[in-house]
Amino acid sequence: MKARHAVAAAATVILGLTGCNANPTSSPSESSGFTKGGTLRILSSSSEFNLDPAKSQSLAITSSGLVLRRLTTWDISPGKPPAVVPDLATDTGKTTDGGKTWTFTLKDGLTFPDGSAITTKDIKYGVERSFAPELGGGLGYHKSLLAGGEAYKGPYSGAELASIVTPDDKTITFTLNTAYGDWPWIVSMPAFAPVPKAKDDPATYGQHPVASGPYQIASYTAGSEAVLERNPAWKQETDSVRTAGPDKIIFQLGQDTTVSAQRLVADSGDDKAAFGANFVPPAQLAQAQANPSVKDRIVTSSPGALAYLVINTKRVTDVRVRQALAYASDKRAYQVASGGELGGSPATTLITPGIPGRVEYDLYPADPAGDVAKAKSLLAEAGQTAPKLTLLTRSDGQWSSQAQALQQGFALAGIQVEIRTEEYESWFEHVTSGERDDYDLTLTSWQPDFPSANGNIKPLFASSEIGGGGFNLSRYSVPEVDQLIAQATAAVDPAASQALWAQADKRILQDVPVVPLLYTRNSFLRGSSVENFYIGTFPSYPNYLKASLKQ
Repeated sequence: MKARHAVAAAATVILGLTGCNANPTSSPSESSGFTKGGTLRILSSSSEFNLDPAKSQSLAITSSGLVLRRLTTWDISPGKPPAVVPDLATDTGKTTDGGKTWTFTLKDGLTFPDGSAITTKDIKYGVERSFAPELGGGLGYHKSLLAGGEAYKGPYSGAELASIVTPDDKTITFTLNTAYGDWPWIVSMPAFAPVPKAKDDPATYGQHPVASGPYQIASYTAGSEAVLERNPAWKQETDSVRTAGPDKIIFQLGQDTTVSAQRLVADSGDDKAAFGANFVPPAQLAQAQANPSVKDRIVTSSPGALAYLVINTKRVTDVRVRQALAYASDKRAYQVASGGELGGSPATTLITPGIPGRVEYDLYPADPAGDVAKAKSLLAEAGQTAPKLTLLTRSDGQWSSQAQALQQGFALAGIQVEIRTEEYESWFEHVTSGERDDYDLTLTSWQPDFPSANGNIKPLFASSEIGGGGFNLSRYSVPEVDQLIAQATAAVDPAASQALWAQADKRILQDVPVVPLLYTRNSFLRGSSVENFYIGTFPSYPNYLKASLKQ
């Protein structure tokens, strides 16, 4: 059960993706409406365009959501909390046993482009194929939740998953290993898109998936472009979140992010009807902010993903030393190294802004530059006035400068930090395998895959997420916290669940396995003809499903 590692999966490829909008002029309004027509271009650094739902980590509001519908989806609007809403299903699911069994019914009139009906058997098959070893890499929350999922290897050998039952073409029931109140969010993920068995070729399905959304792939040239055209079988009356404004959408692939930003700043020709799928690089962002003719075409999220300092609790065992690190962390310098105010705002909690039920608090209040005196006092209590620690970080991007910013702050408190860098792939294997505990600190960031505090807490702090590719990088294991996580996970009532997650948030930070540094912000550029291009309170990425063009 793996949520999104914000920098690895999101910053590099927004094709597969995650704040109130800082630029309300680009938000939907009664005056602009949702116009139809035109060709929208999306400039992406990714060289591939693969919409196989079993392999996808796409957020519900981005690329795959244009082509593939799921049982539920997300209602993302400016200034409003995210909501799970029906998509192919008539509602967000019913449970009669406290969240262990969930039943969904399909809407009437749903068809594939060839006119055949979309049935629950297509959804069951789509979920089952996501278990196949040859189709790995997609979001896999359901794989550990569905009863029997641990041993199931997919349908290609002829086996079915008994915990998914389709008594008729309109009804589907899922039986889980345990009660799980966020299951309505889980079925909004890519694997719950319908896949007709007769059209499935696992080797090539991602380049020509059978459409259930308003668009279908008309052509694809690897490394160059993917062209989407309207799906004539899609019916607006069955779809409450997609507006299907453009007649055609062209993903231009393999684009250098700096060049893309420069093209969008210039705003000429076809680029007037384009937007960038990747974050605007800091240098171009500063230039665009200073240009009055460009500034109103920058769309910046509110604080979103959590950037944080990981403390390896197996090596830094004294909580007073970990508290000293919290007080000595120079969040102001880290913010400057991250792009200043547009890079994010200082963080104090684990549950990030935009997540329902979040409670604001600060267990270690200090000036953003830190409290050196408090840190020194705690170190003296611990009898470690000059600890020597190793900070492992990545050699790409801003990571080194961010590490150096913290290193200087720690030095003022007498904490000596040696910085070691590795390439991303090596770093990721190093910190997630659980086999090498030769670092004291590391830096990373995290954004949940769905707007529940579950995605903020469980993947990072449950004992089950230590090693084996899990993202509990601090090796944090506390039975009381595991019990709180289990209670919150099982709670079906949102208010009860949110209260438990907020309790877990504060309880975890009492042990300081991590130091929250920034709630990061993302900025994107649009051409002057693009309308209804906005970022909701979650996730910190644009809503592709409602973008349209001036006519």
